[in-house]
Amino acid sequence: MFTVTLIAKPGALDPALAEALRNAWGGGELAWLSPDEAAEFPIPSRPDTAEDSWRALQDQGVDLLIQPAEGRRKKMLLADMDSTMIQQECIDELAEVAGVGAQVKEITARAMNGELNFENALLERVALLKGMSDSVIDDVLASRITLMPGGAVLLATMKANGAHAALVSGGFTAFTTRVATLLGFDESRANTLLVESGALTGDVARPILGRDAKVAALETITQQLGITPDDVLAVGDGANDLGMLQRAGAGVALHAKPSVQAEAKLRINHGDLTALLYLQGYSRDAFVTPEGPAPV
Repeated sequence: MFTVTLIAKPGALDPALAEALRNAWGGGELAWLSPDEAAEFPIPSRPDTAEDSWRALQDQGVDLLIQPAEGRRKKMLLADMDSTMIQQECIDELAEVAGVGAQVKEITARAMNGELNFENALLERVALLKGMSDSVIDDVLASRITLMPGGAVLLATMKANGAHAALVSGGFTAFTTRVATLLGFDESRANTLLVESGALTGDVARPILGRDAKVAALETITQQLGITPDDVLAVGDGANDLGMLQRAGAGVALHAKPSVQAEAKLRINHGDLTALLYLQGYSRDAFVTPEGPAPV
C-alpha cells in the first residue's frame, strides 16, 4: 500500500480537488491532517499518472507526495542547514559583508544546482573571505540569519515522539552550532572556518564535509542508534544533498534547485517545514510547540 499526501499553504487546499484525485486513483478514505491545508488517502499502487498530476498540482499551489505506507513515521531527522533549516546561505551573507556578495552568490547557485564540484566551489568562495574579522560571524548570525518557518515545530514534534535529530551541513560550524542549539538538534556536523589572529585565513579545515560526507554521516549515526537508513527522514535543497536524500527512507527536496527536484522522489515547494510532519502522518493537533522562547 502507498499513502498519497496533499499539502498546500494554510487554507489553500480545495477539498473538492483532494476528493477528485482520490476518486480518480481509486483511493481509500480521505483523511484531513489539517483542514484546507493537508490531507491523505491510501492507494494500492503508485499511479502511472503520478508525475503528470504532480506537475498539474504545482500550478495550483499544491504539493503531491506518494510513498510506501509502511514505516513512514521516521526515527531520525537528518537535515541540511542553508536554505533548509535557515532561509539563507551563510557564506553568501558573509560575502555580502565582505563586499564580494555577487561573485560568491553566483558560485553558490551553480554549486547547489550541481554545475560545479562542491568542494572546489567551497574553497573558491572561502578564499574570497580571507582577512575578514571572525567577529563578523556573530554579527551575521544576529542580523542576517532567519530560521525557516516550521522548523522549531518539526524538531519539537519528532523529538517528542522519540526521534533523533542531526544537522549536517556543507556550511560552517560557527553557524550550525548556533542553529542546532536554537532548534533542538541532538548533534551537528559542518566545515570549520580557519582563523588566525582574529581573521579568516581564507581556508577550511580538512576533510571537507560535502555530499559523500553527508551520506557517511547518515550511515554512521544510524549505526550508532541501532536503526537503518529506512528509518531516516532527510531534507535538503542542493546537489550536495542528493546522496543522503536518495539513501534515506524518505528524502525530501525542500524548495530545491531544479536539478535536485529532477532526481528526488519527494518534493515540497509550497508548504513549510511542518509539511515533513504531514508527510509522516502527523495531524496539526498532534504538533508540539517548543518549550521556552520561540527561536528567532
